[in-house]
Amino acid sequence: MKVSEHFEVARPADQVWALLQDIPTVVGCLPGATLGETLGDGRYGGDLTVKLGAIQSRFSGDATVTPGADQRSGHIAGQGVDKKGGSRGRMAVDYRLAETARGTRVEVDADFTLAGRAAQFGRVGLIQELTRRLLAEFAANLETALGGGAPD
Repeated sequence: MKVSEHFEVARPADQVWALLQDIPTVVGCLPGATLGETLGDGRYGGDLTVKLGAIQSRFSGDATVTPGADQRSGHIAGQGVDKKGGSRGRMAVDYRLAETARGTRVEVDADFTLAGRAAQFGRVGLIQELTRRLLAEFAANLETALGGGAPD
């Protein structure tokens, strides 16, 4: 399932880019995410808890973060398993930063694959709404992290 979204933060692209390279801070800005261990070579272990319809899933797995050669884009590939619910998920996310008159626009293209129990509740509209909500919360927390204060 493919989802494209964007958000803006009122900071220069260089500041946003620098923060996006600080993976512990980025994970702290993503609702439901916890960082486990740094596995090396841009790989990180952790958990992501999400509510899909009537079920809540806690995906444990890993992700690889690869900054783009142009220093204003990147790719994240991840996979996880919800051991309790028997669901599996994969994701591929590409992001790009663009300077705007008000700050920085962050464009996100994501491709999600769900299997197991979560797939039964993972309708397109539900995944799109979940993605919009998570990105809105992430953007607010990112703005807070860039401007001082603690993320939500």
